[in-house]
Amino acid sequence: MISLKGIEKVYRTDKIETTALRNIDLEVAQGELVSVMGPSGCGKSTLLNIMGLLDKPTHGEVLIENALVNNYGDIRLAKLRNQKIGFIFQSFHLINDLSVVDNVELPLIYRLMPNKKRRELALAALERVGLSTRTRHFPNQLSGGQRQRVAIARAIVGNPEIILADEPTGNLDSVMGNEIMDILLMLNQEQGTTIVMVTHDEHLAIKTQRVIRLFDGAQVS
Repeated sequence: MISLKGIEKVYRTDKIETTALRNIDLEVAQGELVSVMGPSGCGKSTLLNIMGLLDKPTHGEVLIENALVNNYGDIRLAKLRNQKIGFIFQSFHLINDLSVVDNVELPLIYRLMPNKKRRELALAALERVGLSTRTRHFPNQLSGGQRQRVAIARAIVGNPEIILADEPTGNLDSVMGNEIMDILLMLNQEQGTTIVMVTHDEHLAIKTQRVIRLFDGAQVS
């Protein structure tokens, strides 16, 4: 599903050059649930951004379903992200002025989908994460765990084949964190969704099929 070959990422300014990733060769199979671990600043989020086509590598190749995407233009990349990839972030990234259901609908707007169909899919996604009674609420009326459930509903509303989750439980207590992990496990096991999750929590990582460990921008296991 995702293939990275010889990936390096270097950030340059006028005075300094920082290597965030070096010599990453990584395959993520269809239907796999993978966690990425390592100390802060080791390149985990950079790796996820490259997998999600939000950033481009300095060197190396990125393939999604065996298609080389390095030379895709911005419009083509945006379309591929919208159709194939769902994102879950630690900080939720919900729009406070929009209701829960309107937040979940957002990715579908770019598919030029009729309003009625968008609403049906958004309500179905909220049902799946246990928030069917909160559709008219606003993000600031919800707990942290509920807001992360909204973020997951938004990520899955377009039925993506890949979900990339960057510390999805990082702002939650252990009980809420385990509930969010159970939702990700359900998506993986029942729908076969390919999931790559960055986490600092060993207790969550051991629930995944494979743990990728980074140190100083290099893959160590």
